Amino acid sequence: MRVPNSVVLPVGTHVDCCQEEEIEEKRQDIMAKITAMLAERKSNLTHCINNLEGSEEPKLYVDQWERLKEMESCTLTILSLVAVNCTDHCDIKKLEATILEHVKNKELFPEVVRVLPPVYRQVEAAIVDIAQSEEMADHGMMDLQYLLSKLSQHKHLANLGRELLQDILRYLHRIGLVVWYEEIKQLESTVFLQPTFLITMFKLLVRYRLVQQLESIS
Repeated sequence: MRVPNSVVLPVGTHVDCCQEEEIEEKRQDIMAKITAMLAERKSNLTHCINNLEGSEEPKLYVDQWERLKEMESCTLTILSLVAVNCTDHCDIKKLEATILEHVKNKELFPEVVRVLPPVYRQVEAAIVDIAQSEEMADHGMMDLQYLLSKLSQHKHLANLGRELLQDILRYLHRIGLVVWYEEIKQLESTVFLQPTFLITMFKLLVRYRLVQQLESIS
């Protein structure tokens, strides 16, 4: 909801646990709840903005007002929910086909026709090789400068500069191949070549009723 022009594809799993007549009913219920949630969010943002504008000293709240206006301008496109039986390979392939169909939709993704320079593919392939090499630690964390030096060892990437690498990393971050938090000062020089490690770590740290679980430990 905080990313401009987001496109969201809701996926309903566990279809195999539902009766046939329930599936469409649940689909409509979920989509209705999403619509209501978005309407409530818009209403709350408008209410907060109006309160700041109507305050006695609105100049004191300029930063908050600008942040709220920025959030208000973020559009969100919600696609029709796809119901999936995760135990059925055919359903998984159907979901894959649906995702590809949406991704190729130029109205949803205007940049889909962008042609990448060959060096992007070359760096992507080289990073995959590095991530899968035996010398790579399980956590997949690598210093940005060290990654540049490793990539420069490839004959066709000998002239790869830091600035170009950063542009390529932004692209690879967007498609999910790597994770690079360049906007976080403490992490801007670290590239995560194994995003699944972060997912595993977050699953251990961010858990439902975590505080209660910790308090129950003697």
